Amino acid sequence: MTYPQYQYPGGVSDKSKVVAGVLQIVLGGFGVGRFYMGDTKTGVIQLVVTLVTCGIGSIWGFIDGILILINGGVDGQGRPLRD
Repeated sequence: MTYPQYQYPGGVSDKSKVVAGVLQIVLGGFGVGRFYMGDTKTGVIQLVVTLVTCGIGSIWGFIDGILILINGGVDGQGRPLRD
């Protein structure tokens, strides 16, 4: 028996803006919020910057998390994150 998959209205992502923002604030130096959103390229870049700068680059992840919470963002397929 197959069940129909739930489609989010208007092409909205199944990823949450709040979860992505909190993950990015807490573990943003490792790009966890970006990996959650499906944006692996930016997640890898944040991880490399944090490792190369011995942790100082994690400020980027913290600020990015705040901006995701305020402005929202898009997932890996370009759909806006749900509230």
